[in-house]
Amino acid sequence: MNTEILTAVKELEKEKGISAEILFEALEAALLSAYRRNFGSLQNARVIVDRQTGDFKVYSQRTVVEEVTDPRLEISLEEARKIDPRYQVGDVIEKEVTPRNFGRIAAQTAKQVVVQRIREAERNIVYEEFASREGDIVTGIVQRVEQKNVYISLGRTEAILTPPEQMPGEEYRPGNRIKTYVVEVRKTTKGPQILVSRTHPGLLKRLLELEVPELQEGLVELKAIAREAGYRSKIAVYSREEKLDPVGACVGPKGARIQAIVNELNGEKIDVIKWNPDPSKFVAAALSPAKVVAVEIWEEEKIARVIVPDYQLSLAIGKEGQNARLAAKLTGWKIDIKSESQMQEIYAQEYREYYGDDSVL
Repeated sequence: MNTEILTAVKELEKEKGISAEILFEALEAALLSAYRRNFGSLQNARVIVDRQTGDFKVYSQRTVVEEVTDPRLEISLEEARKIDPRYQVGDVIEKEVTPRNFGRIAAQTAKQVVVQRIREAERNIVYEEFASREGDIVTGIVQRVEQKNVYISLGRTEAILTPPEQMPGEEYRPGNRIKTYVVEVRKTTKGPQILVSRTHPGLLKRLLELEVPELQEGLVELKAIAREAGYRSKIAVYSREEKLDPVGACVGPKGARIQAIVNELNGEKIDVIKWNPDPSKFVAAALSPAKVVAVEIWEEEKIARVIVPDYQLSLAIGKEGQNARLAAKLTGWKIDIKSESQMQEIYAQEYREYYGDDSVL
């Protein structure tokens, strides 16, 4: 059995990546449990497995005391000093008590415990590996779809893509390779549970960082993201380098960089906007592709009234209000969009309220 133990430990360390020391400790705990269960021992004991030979021995442990109350756990100072005169109160005396037939019984009873500890060690390794990747992109292969949840193989473990994290209209077929964003890694009794997303704004952020070297190098800064997954996104970028165009860097030569991200996100439209410290200019840019005539700002309320040409009103608002909604998310401002003709009416009304008539108009 000794050589079997050493061989098993070496193989598991090599194949599973579990340290030999963790396995030896698991084995010692299992053998101690087996000893207590099979030999009815209520005394303190410990099992040592020799790391070089695989030999194992059981030792009883008794604490040196002035007056013994439980001889299974304690030994008097007088008796201890008969063994070695240097013993003091509080010392622990060990004595080998390995049963003759312990090897066979231990092998049988410890097996399940060792397997369980190995599983736990594997789960911890996987958990630590992926816990450090929260907020990052992982690439996996779609394994199956169960109850609308998509299970993605990441090698040694699986990730779960739940319905709220799935992009509208996207099909997940077994065998398809897919990039997802790690939202959370949880520890459970069945091992680590990795929750991923295709709709999280972080997915777009990480894809941009992968495609745009200037973002990785810090030459371009990603100021804000607003995303409605599967439909449209807006990103605001900025560069302190006057000669560097942050929008051009993100779009890439002939739009290659942004197109690669659009393809990864199944045709999701992406508006790249230059961030501006001036709120009125930033709000105007955020409503792209609509052209803006003027922006009125109420700083305290964080409200912006945007005036656009009549023919640009529907474009500024967008389908079902999407363009205006994304611009508001991106800038953090409440945006009220008015056409030029609407503003003329508003100004006329304000004039009448102030002067009492519109004779001057």
